[in-house]
Amino acid sequence: MIEIKNLTKSFGNLLVWEDVNFTIEDGETTAVIGRSGCGKSVLLKHLNALLYPDAGEVLIDGENVFDLSYTALRKVRQRFGILFQGGALFDSISTFENVAFPLRYFTEQTEEEIEHNVHEALSMVNLENAAEKSTSELSGGMRKRVGLARAIILQPDYLLYDEPTSGLDPKTSDEINELIVTMGDNLDITSVVITHDMHSVLEVSDKVAFLDDQKLSWFGNTKDMKHSENQNLLDFIKASEYQIN
Repeated sequence: MIEIKNLTKSFGNLLVWEDVNFTIEDGETTAVIGRSGCGKSVLLKHLNALLYPDAGEVLIDGENVFDLSYTALRKVRQRFGILFQGGALFDSISTFENVAFPLRYFTEQTEEEIEHNVHEALSMVNLENAAEKSTSELSGGMRKRVGLARAIILQPDYLLYDEPTSGLDPKTSDEINELIVTMGDNLDITSVVITHDMHSVLEVSDKVAFLDDQKLSWFGNTKDMKHSENQNLLDFIKASEYQIN
């Protein structure tokens, strides 16, 4: 479980948001939405202490990540998988080696174990035949799937998605959404999805956190969004050009 308590962050004199409070339950997928520049990705980077706040706590199973030693924090970070917006792949090496990288860096697995686990991860994202391809040869959607295979290779408890469908066509976006749901269901992973895509929100998430006006403006079940009295949230949904039926 991830508990975000009284979190406040600013950069110099620029306040990003303050007094943010919500809880991400084990096994759930929580979408974080809001306008560009509202601090969604900034919030994501606090969950595993890639950024530190001005005030507040992030508790992972009751332990405040900002109080941990370097060694303890490194162990906590290994419980997180991250799918970066651009994929963050190494184009100079193969798809196989991109996915294998965390295993080589964080574990002492044998080559046989690495080969088995990489092919298993690639199979989960439907790329079992792309292992030897250079990532520079892959389409945008395939690169996202390679990034997802790498994100799950260490069998994390938490998966963080930063704009997973950004720049993708609707069909490919649906494929990524299906994979997010599959990962949550089959691997029993707790997920946090940063997105502007309301279709994706409705497809993959259980809860929604709406950042607006330098605060957490609304938090609740996905199905309750259309009944919200928060006008800014309703305007944001309407502007997404996706009709909630």
